[in-house]
Amino acid sequence: MAEYLIEMKDISKSFPLVQANDKVNFTVKKGEIHALVGENGAGKSTLMSILYGLYQPDEGDIFINGKKVIISDPNKAIENKIGMVHQHFMLVPPLTVVENVILGMEPRKNYFFVDLQKAAHDIKELSEQYDFKIYPWSKIEDISVGIQQRVEIIKVLYRGAEILILDEPTAVLTPQEVDELFKILKALKKQGKTIIFITHKLNEVMAVSDRVTIMRNGKVVGTKETKQTSTSEIATLMVGREVLLTIDKTEQQTGKIVLRLEKVNSLNQQRYAVLKDVTLSIKEGQILGIAGVEGNGQAELVEVINGLRPITSGNIFLYEQDITGFSPRKIRELNIGHIPEDRRKRGYIADYSVAENLVLGSHYKPPFAKGLFINFPEVNKLADRLINDYDIRPASKDNLLKSLSGGNQQKVIVARELYKKPILLIASQPTRGLDVGSIEFVHKQLLLERSLGKAILLISAELDEIMSLSDVIAVIYEGEIVEILENKNIDRSRLGFLMTGGGSPGKYNTKQDTLVG
Repeated sequence: MAEYLIEMKDISKSFPLVQANDKVNFTVKKGEIHALVGENGAGKSTLMSILYGLYQPDEGDIFINGKKVIISDPNKAIENKIGMVHQHFMLVPPLTVVENVILGMEPRKNYFFVDLQKAAHDIKELSEQYDFKIYPWSKIEDISVGIQQRVEIIKVLYRGAEILILDEPTAVLTPQEVDELFKILKALKKQGKTIIFITHKLNEVMAVSDRVTIMRNGKVVGTKETKQTSTSEIATLMVGREVLLTIDKTEQQTGKIVLRLEKVNSLNQQRYAVLKDVTLSIKEGQILGIAGVEGNGQAELVEVINGLRPITSGNIFLYEQDITGFSPRKIRELNIGHIPEDRRKRGYIADYSVAENLVLGSHYKPPFAKGLFINFPEVNKLADRLINDYDIRPASKDNLLKSLSGGNQQKVIVARELYKKPILLIASQPTRGLDVGSIEFVHKQLLLERSLGKAILLISAELDEIMSLSDVIAVIYEGEIVEILENKNIDRSRLGFLMTGGGSPGKYNTKQDTLVG
């Protein structure tokens, strides 16, 4: 029997301008949970895409149980009992659990008909075996994100996977759902499954993995037994320098109220209320964090402040100016910065260069515009400075945005919004997809803006980020602010309880005015 279940030997893969993997050697033992970590652009996602057959290596070989295999596509990966759960779920919301699980390999009855009953029975057995608590006939659109992720895991198990690749599996989960996921992973391991766990969160590496492989600049720089290492050692290997993993946030004097929302209501396209009497305010030198499970009104809150969504009643004030109903461009011209949640949709133009994206929103004004034309010398001058200051990789202003990794695309957006020193910064998922070094940098920048007296609205799915950075935390559930808390010794479990509807919607903290108003 081979020492390793998986061996990837001397794997190299290059793309235009980027050597993604450079003679990588990666091994996984049968029945272990193996964490794979690295900075954005380190090559870990490319390596796993090669193992799953999404990419073909330029050089190198893959061995499963000591036998050389060629994984030309995901179907070949499945034949080799490899399954992958992607960060962005591949589910069809209107369909049921059973319909999603069997897509592409529907069991047949009498050669012609899909045997949904047999599939549902098999899925129920799998669910009970791993204590997933999944009802096969539920529609995806009606179940929580945490349950949707279990459906994705069931999908690969249903296809006979013995090796599971999980890509950033906790990105959209509440603390309670993360705990449940870890129980599931440990149950899978107990059943003999092998798990590769791609993550940026080093506390999760320590909590659930047996071994960890660290990549930097397309190479493996170390593989450690998790019990014999530490988060600081892993972070140092990832980044190549010592990284501060704790946030040093000093007491801050606050000033005038910068942003105030008074009983703001808004509807979605189906005329359902998505914001209900939202009342909030943020002062100069203050970070207000919004804590909530994704999909509870955070995106809509950001949209109404930015003029991207109409409100049905209520008012929005910037200092004493009523900006209710202002257009998005007029709001930006009031010096409000916005790091959008969905960078692909609202953060950049993929087919524009890094330099062009760095001036989006200011491209029509001096010094970046001369009449009807772009002043490219000024654009390039700014781009060179921001690429250096924000460590955007590859360090070329002429690269198209779509050629950069997700983390480096996010750096472009953060650089563009922060260099203008906005009076109010709306930061929605500002570190999503970033590595520890980049997260450290963004956190420092946000705290610097706070120290300069700027008001910051922080929306993040990372509860640790909300708790570490925020001066005040507002918990949102189904479009309502259920509680507003001063961030002093807040209990993490209490926050998680409120985020999942444990509070009383509409009953506001009586200290709200003293805290945020």
